[in-house]
Amino acid sequence: MTPQDRKDLFKRGAIWAFILVELAFFSIVGDAISVSDKAFMNVDNMLLLLKQSAPIGIIALGMTIIMINGNIDLSVGATFALAAIVLLDSMTWPFMQSLGNWAIPLAWVFALLTGVALGAINGLIVWKTGVDAFIVTLASMLGFRGLVFMYNGEQPTSHLNWTLVDFAEAQFLGLHTATWFLLGTVLILWLVMTKTVHGRNAYAIGNNREAAVNAGIRVGPHFLLNFMLIGFLAALSAVVFYSESGSVNPNDGMLYELWAITAVVLGGTKLAGGYGSIISTLGGVIAIQLLRKGLGHIGADTQTVNLVIGLILIAVLILDRQLNRKGQEELKI
Repeated sequence: MTPQDRKDLFKRGAIWAFILVELAFFSIVGDAISVSDKAFMNVDNMLLLLKQSAPIGIIALGMTIIMINGNIDLSVGATFALAAIVLLDSMTWPFMQSLGNWAIPLAWVFALLTGVALGAINGLIVWKTGVDAFIVTLASMLGFRGLVFMYNGEQPTSHLNWTLVDFAEAQFLGLHTATWFLLGTVLILWLVMTKTVHGRNAYAIGNNREAAVNAGIRVGPHFLLNFMLIGFLAALSAVVFYSESGSVNPNDGMLYELWAITAVVLGGTKLAGGYGSIISTLGGVIAIQLLRKGLGHIGADTQTVNLVIGLILIAVLILDRQLNRKGQEELKI
């Protein structure tokens, strides 16, 4: 086994080892000092944790591909909110109401197309102008959020459809609908990144964009497709969440981009691109949700939760830098 293989194995296993440590800590120490009479590690609690992981998790999976490319998308939170508004508001349109429950799949389509369109805007600008994706999506984050407020002012957009709620709250084999959407997205994107030319090209572009161009990879259209994909996934996340909630506020989705990036980085994806794993990102999402739920289990407030996650993220980045430096030295030898 080469030094690089050992490093890759460590990176992919580290997040799952961390999850086991979290489970052990909150199950033993956490239950001893818990403010709740319920045990932390019970079946219902873990199933609920997976369901709660779905909104950020679906977005984080798309962010993984974007970051493997060497890009980033800061507009996913605003895309999430705008797609949610389109989903709920479209079902109040007169012609949609005349369709009865058949309006539900059409509303989903409207919301998903909104996400794809917003992602396409980002992708086209990055492709055609060559401006760094960080700057482009920072600007679109502000612009898309402005559209959210323009759509309905500062008032929430609400529409509760009980057929939609029943679908969102349903369980199959013990897993909630949102969990199935999350796991299905994991499976599809894992296949894309490991079994297709598009996935191989994503890693190649992230490793060395100039070499990828010289190899004949059409980098611009590749970027466009991936930004459309993450726009679609941000909208899918909104569809999953607001099918049950039925009400969206203009500020919903704020900081989702930061939570998604945190999960991706915890899963071992490089900020510089060229390395990452869909499965490890799922681990990062679960690890964050475990921390939030576990710290809440022992009575920690939101500020403490954010502080702990921030410190862990810094520690992960420092460790990753040290491992990369050590690996480079070993390869030189």
